[in-house]
Amino acid sequence: MSTGLVGLSLAIGVLGYHFIAGFNWVDSLLNAAMILTGMGPVGVLNSNGAKVFASVYALFSGLVFITATGILLAPIFHRVLHKF
Repeated sequence: MSTGLVGLSLAIGVLGYHFIAGFNWVDSLLNAAMILTGMGPVGVLNSNGAKVFASVYALFSGLVFITATGILLAPIFHRVLHKF
């Protein structure tokens, strides 16, 4: 489930960077992956639309990271709480 969430989020970022920022496909993948993992952008954004997209995508990526972590760790915490 969390893999699908991360994959979908990466696809959204790649498409946004390609069509909004005008990056080629490889640069779009690089920027989307770097934002999604919390490393930060790589390419220079020239238009205001691209900057707004990158800002929204960075906020969205933070929420995806927290959600994916929760999905992965929920079964572990569930087992730990049953021990008590």
